[in-house]
Parts: sequence; structure tokens; C-alpha cells
Amino acid sequence: MTRIHAPSCDNNQAPIFEVLQHAFADRTHVLEIGSGTGQHSVYFAPRLPHLVWQTSELPVHHASIVAWHAHMPAPNLRAPVALEIGEGAAADTPAWPVTAGGAFDAVFTSNTLHIMSWPRAQQLLALVGQNLPAGGIFAVYGPFNYGGSFTSESNRNFDAWLKARDKDSGIRDFEAVVAVAAQHGLHVQQDHAMPANNRTLVLAKQGERLKCQIGL
Repeated sequence: MTRIHAPSCDNNQAPIFEVLQHAFADRTHVLEIGSGTGQHSVYFAPRLPHLVWQTSELPVHHASIVAWHAHMPAPNLRAPVALEIGEGAAADTPAWPVTAGGAFDAVFTSNTLHIMSWPRAQQLLALVGQNLPAGGIFAVYGPFNYGGSFTSESNRNFDAWLKARDKDSGIRDFEAVVAVAAQHGLHVQQDHAMPANNRTLVLAKQGERLKCQIGL
């Protein structure tokens, strides 16, 4: 099996972990949506030994994830399950993983919202909001625009590259993501600045809106 290596994972996993070790301190079962190469899972799981780390991806990417798990095993790592975010008719019956570890009380996703179309991004937010229990935590890593503007020239160039590759992809507006998330009971607790003009948003599934603490 071939382990696919993404240099960006090497660069961002330590800063992301600094957020997750606090956000997931009292969590027990985390679903990673869009596990990609599998690198994040083998970095985070052994550093968060108190929880079960469940990977998920499109089946075409499972081989790399499994290969990384074999290369860097951890007792709390779980093999990938198939999870595809749809839109249109496919969005009516999204599949939420059911595992032997019980219900997920946290979800993590990295660099997914700008890769998928906006309808799919909205479906992802709906899926998480509908399935996380009250008090559940959702951590989202990636670039965001604020007030409809790019936060850097590099993000502007990245957005142009994304759209040239797929016209339906692109960096999402923070305000739009927050508004859709709130429709599904997910409210921003923290917005962490990250290296390379990225952010990590920490949202909680609760009944009442929480105060948005920008820049923590």
C-alpha cells in the first residue's frame, strides 16, 4: 500500500494540535471528516490518547489512510469508513457513520470547505449539526474570508487557483459559514488564527447562541 504524503500536513498539524488538545480535552469519540492522506490522524491520535479517532473519506482515498495507520499505529486509531457529502438529491440521505465505539461527541475537518462546492459545504454543516449531541464540538481548519474580503494576497491567489481547477470551489466567507452552522445548532466559540493565513474554528452544538470570541 502507498502512503501519500502532503507537505501541508507536516506544516499545519502542530498548530492544529495546539487547538485540538484544548477543544477535545473532554471528548471521547471524534469523527474526522475528509481524512485525506491519513497524515493528520496518525499525528493527532497518539497525542490525544483519551479519545477514539475515527477516520472517514471517499473509498478511493482509503488505501493511503490504511497505509499510514500501518506505518504509525496507535491503539485509538480507527480504519476509515466511507463518507461522501452530496448535494441536490444526494443531499437528502447523507450517510452518518455508525461504529462500535458509540456516538461521536466531536468532529474535526481540515481543508474541506473550500475544496467542495458551497452546497456541499452547507450539507456538511447540516450533517454535523444534525448528528452531534448537545455539547458536541466541531473543529474546522482552513482559510476563510472576512467581510467578503481575502485576508492575504496568497489567499486571493489560492482562491483563483481553486476556481481555475473547479469553478464551484473557493475560499468561504466566515460570516456565511457561521450563519449556516447556526441554523443547525452549531455556534462559534473560538476563532483561532493559524499559520499561512488559515484559521481553526471551534463550534459547539448547544441550544443557545454563544458569544463569538474572535481572535482567541
